[in-house]
Amino acid sequence: MKALIGRDLNVVNVGLEGFAANIGAAGGQVTHLAWAPPADADPALGWTLAQMIGDRRVEDANRTAYERYLAAQPRLVDLMLARDAIPALGKGERRILHSGPPIAWGGMCGPQKGAIAGAILYEGWARDLETAERLAASGAVALEPCHTRGAVGPMAGIISPSMPVWVVENATAGNRAFSNLNEGLGKVLRFGANSPDVLERLRWLGGEFFTAIRAAVRAMKELDLKPLMAQALHMGDELHNRNAAASGLLFKRLAQALIDCGLDSGVARRALAFVAGNDHFFLNVSMAACKSMSDAAQGVPFSSMVTVMTRNGVNFGIKLSGTGEQWFEAPANSVNGLYFPGYSVEDAAADLGDSAIAETNGLGGFAMAASPAIVQFVGGTPADATANSRRMLAITLGANPAFTLPALNFAGTPAGIDARLVADSGVLPIINTGIAHKKAGVGQIGAGITTAPMACFADALAALAQTLATQTERP
Repeated sequence: MKALIGRDLNVVNVGLEGFAANIGAAGGQVTHLAWAPPADADPALGWTLAQMIGDRRVEDANRTAYERYLAAQPRLVDLMLARDAIPALGKGERRILHSGPPIAWGGMCGPQKGAIAGAILYEGWARDLETAERLAASGAVALEPCHTRGAVGPMAGIISPSMPVWVVENATAGNRAFSNLNEGLGKVLRFGANSPDVLERLRWLGGEFFTAIRAAVRAMKELDLKPLMAQALHMGDELHNRNAAASGLLFKRLAQALIDCGLDSGVARRALAFVAGNDHFFLNVSMAACKSMSDAAQGVPFSSMVTVMTRNGVNFGIKLSGTGEQWFEAPANSVNGLYFPGYSVEDAAADLGDSAIAETNGLGGFAMAASPAIVQFVGGTPADATANSRRMLAITLGANPAFTLPALNFAGTPAGIDARLVADSGVLPIINTGIAHKKAGVGQIGAGITTAPMACFADALAALAQTLATQTERP
């Protein structure tokens, strides 16, 4: 002890940074270790987590789920009308799918209500908005999350029977996922707009455009999406809020296929002009690809791997592989970002959309190191973008070797969110997202960064612990 005291002071400080400052002021050398109690210092969650860490059943299940995710090979196989692709929307059903976890009409945010009313008009189930809203409120139109039917949609996420949907199939396991078409920017249905010009655009997308692009997709004969997405990451996309490269890569393939189809030149020209003018066109394809990959990992008993993260403008919801179709919800966090001129946080709806399926698969906010330019849209600096990707390694089961980040020496994107690691570290999954106005139809008013709420993961782990407890024998 005397020898130790006689040496120069060199301390590792854990916890409160103020103690480190005092040691430094006294002339000692100090290394500060940022630390906080696990599970947000919640004793019940901490005990649940302690029992789960190192449980071989969970470790084996996570290995299986993660391997299934990595093995998934999403392919774009078709463009179909939703009623023909998704059984629940067929046979004359009056049913509309929306983003986020389940929510009743009365509890929905403005953009989602506006988009549902617009879809009812689009389908011809009502003649005016007032009647459409009454119809939705009465329960005469069934409202369900996209995720319950193997689908995803950005922002309001609306899919109704007559809308075209991308069909992506995981060639490894055969499961399919679906997403609607991206309408472009401005006043569009996904932001709750439902004016005549919005509906006219939807009818063109579901008519002439659908016929042309369906022919092109079928002519491409099952386009492998993983290599295209990987190439886009190397070209500056992160495949959530920046899809310029991926949209361009898809455009080249569609253009060649349309030429080979021999369609009327005017039809082909109009279809390609729409794709060329929409840098977000690939987003919905990417979302369906991500859904097909995460669904491949779903349903592995005891797994704590997160397979769904989504928001409906009110609540944030997640699912775990090992807890089946059970939802775990908490109020959606606000978005910290950049607002278009004339708007502020007071104008914003809470976080909205199924597009967090990108982050669920290690893209978007998890892959921001690939897209330093995205900070001009969501805020921060290029160094922040890289730091976000590095930080997500603390809560994931591994790195996806198919999706690599040049800025991190071509390391794989952090992927396979483990709910246990989220609770243990206190690091929340980061999501870069668009910001919708809280009133229907105004549209996008900014973009920024948000996180998933801890309460979702706490509830999910409690449910998983109950499942584990039903097996009395612990390996």
